[in-house]
Amino acid sequence: MDENTRLDELAFDVFSRQCPSRGTLEHVTGRWGSLTLGALHEGGFRFNELRRRVDGVSEKMLSQTLHALERDGLVHREAQPTNPPRVDYELTPLGRQVAERLLALIQLVEGRMPEVLRARDHYDGTHPGRAVGRGGRWQRGQK
Repeated sequence: MDENTRLDELAFDVFSRQCPSRGTLEHVTGRWGSLTLGALHEGGFRFNELRRRVDGVSEKMLSQTLHALERDGLVHREAQPTNPPRVDYELTPLGRQVAERLLALIQLVEGRMPEVLRARDHYDGTHPGRAVGRGGRWQRGQK
């Protein structure tokens, strides 16, 4: 039995602390991973183009995110031997499948934000001083 056959027969369970799928799930669902995959679903990007598209990500975080997603087989990196060097990033077929599911979730969340904001206002009104998270800093009308 070869290595690929053994891997295909494993039962992965993300709820088990030893399951390697947890790391991949973290890479995919973390803030920068999900935004990077979503951006790459639009098409291939050079590093700085991608950094501009994923507003707010630092060069270091984008680099780490791309390395993790490439290692997981979700992103393909192609270095062109030009002067200056050119590096392009695009989704693999697996990365495209993951990004499509993430985009469905992103669209659901974006579409339900009025409801979320009403729920936050209600919570903040009934629990003074207990507003939490980064989302509390966003003001209506901001983009």
